[in-house]
Amino acid sequence: MKKNRIRLLLPIIVIFVWLGISSLGGQTFAKITNVESNDQSSFLPKSADSTKVANKQLAFYNSTSIPAIVLFNSTDHSRITANQFQNLSPLVATIKQISGVQAGADSVVGPVPSSDGQAAEFIVQVNATTEAPQVVKNIQTAVDGTNIKGLDHYVTGPGGILADLFGAFSGINGILLYVAVGVVFLILLFVYRSIILPFIVLGAAMFALTGAIFFVYEMALHNVIKLNGQSQGILSILVIGAATDYSLLMIARYKESLQKMDSKWDAMRTTLKFVVEPIAASAATVSLALLCLLFSDLNSNKGLGPVGAIGIVFAFLSVMSFLPALLVLFGRKAFWPMHPRKETKLNSKKTFWEKVASFVEDKPRAVWVSCFVLLALFAIGLPQFKASGTSQASQILGKSQAADGEKILVQHYPGGSGSPVIVITPSNEIDHVVSILNGFPGLISPIVTTIPGTSSPLIKNNEALISVTLTSQADSQIANNTITALRKTFEKQSPQTLVGGSTAIALDTQNTARNDLKKIIPIVLLVILVILALLLRALTAPILLIASVILSFAASLGLSALVFNHIFHFPGSDPSVPLFGFIFLVALGVDYNIFLMTRVREESISRGTHEGIFKGLSVTGGVITSAGVVLAATFASLSVVPILFLVQLAFIVAAGVLVDTIIVRSLLVPGLAEEIGKKIWWPSKLWKSGKD
Repeated sequence: MKKNRIRLLLPIIVIFVWLGISSLGGQTFAKITNVESNDQSSFLPKSADSTKVANKQLAFYNSTSIPAIVLFNSTDHSRITANQFQNLSPLVATIKQISGVQAGADSVVGPVPSSDGQAAEFIVQVNATTEAPQVVKNIQTAVDGTNIKGLDHYVTGPGGILADLFGAFSGINGILLYVAVGVVFLILLFVYRSIILPFIVLGAAMFALTGAIFFVYEMALHNVIKLNGQSQGILSILVIGAATDYSLLMIARYKESLQKMDSKWDAMRTTLKFVVEPIAASAATVSLALLCLLFSDLNSNKGLGPVGAIGIVFAFLSVMSFLPALLVLFGRKAFWPMHPRKETKLNSKKTFWEKVASFVEDKPRAVWVSCFVLLALFAIGLPQFKASGTSQASQILGKSQAADGEKILVQHYPGGSGSPVIVITPSNEIDHVVSILNGFPGLISPIVTTIPGTSSPLIKNNEALISVTLTSQADSQIANNTITALRKTFEKQSPQTLVGGSTAIALDTQNTARNDLKKIIPIVLLVILVILALLLRALTAPILLIASVILSFAASLGLSALVFNHIFHFPGSDPSVPLFGFIFLVALGVDYNIFLMTRVREESISRGTHEGIFKGLSVTGGVITSAGVVLAATFASLSVVPILFLVQLAFIVAAGVLVDTIIVRSLLVPGLAEEIGKKIWWPSKLWKSGKD
């Protein structure tokens, strides 16, 4: 009796500890957006030219700003009348009174008529702080109150786009989480046909998420990491998906143990003995793969590394403590109304996965060759994947006043109006640099910043600031090409001259992301290879698994390219999309192979390799497939946020996980393992002493 009380006390203590953690984390859910930073310039390394320019600008303006453009255009394409212009003029004073708009005579410029007379614009300088999106919203409210007959209005430019992006990300805290949890709950109901188990699993996932949110919030609050809306959304999905996957594996093994034992305590002890290693290896693989993002030069990527790793660690801790505590308290009742009972006789009827395993065992070469050819066909689309970057406006897939305004703006003004290129040059080269800018293709109207009230250049630290307007849209690829060409010209003719501004920031971000892709992928592969080698005590199997997930990633990206280009007609992708897709697909794809191959190794020790493969695939097929469907569904939930980056990442990972679960893990890897036989365990003892 005393022993039973002690047994009961431990899980109850564990549950109360997690309740305490959850109460702390729950309080930060509403506050976490306060520590987000969605300012693209803050993500760049200090070595980037645009970062250097942004820092040097402070000497001229005392503070950094984000330009917002208030645009009015004639609804019937006629010229704006003098009376309409007169009604627009008071808007300058109204906007200047809005808190967060920069002080000074040039903080609001306008109304500036277009050359065709059909539009008028105000250029508003908004303080570049975390409050900037709300300031722009307040400007929109003020503009909405004008109601000038015959004129449409928009708030656009970098400030307007930032506000709309922020508004899209605000859905992450609410609808994204509800959709993800709802989808997972429905899948768990179908998988378990139980009322209680889905709540237990989701309880473990949500407790893990609240713990992770608390730690992430504290790290961002104290500037240890950079947190943005994308990282926050991915954290929620990653924790729910990983915790559910680990829970499925544990519950499957617990059910298996209950069918062999009378005691629920003994069943849990046996379960933990066999699942700790694969779940720990899986968590370590994903965590370390994410931490490889610390090698990134983009602070946004660096931030996602520890954010995601913290989420995975909490998913592991919750599943290894809170979930077992609940399972042993409920025992067989957790599976109600389908209680697992101790098996007294063997079931001679083959299960679906035993039939699959038999098929692979009978025709291994035909199976793996067919799978390889199918994946290779998908991978043919890989060169069509466009990851050269997109405009910020095109990142917003939902309704966007700023994106609509951008289209109207370029019809009446030079494309770079309101988003000038900023050039910082030594004071003794002003005339030379201005002469270059005057004749440079794609640029117009260079203006040297002068001392107020004079025509003399304003010199700070022996440098001058020159603003110049792009003829093309500021966030277009043509504008990027202009900046690239301008920098190459200055490298030859004025090496100390730096080029910055919003277009340069976007260009530097894209270039840095491309460099990260080349640098981080080999590091991730090496880390995962080492973990697999330690886990499986072999080299052949880890190399085989790494090769299989690389092929799976190539196939997923190729398939995604075809869908993005020919079905959704997306304008392109951010260079970070394939990097994040690789991190998640390779790390999570290896997860399922870890679950499979650790069981195959366990069975091979006593049965031999071929029987071990048969048994491993037979008993893990159902649970791993369920885990894959759950993870694909949770990542697919990211598509409810109308941001191109997240929608594309959702499709790539969801499609990739299904490809990896159904084709790679179920057929390709077992087929290759059957073909290779016990050599798959080379050079371990199992290879030397084991049998085929």
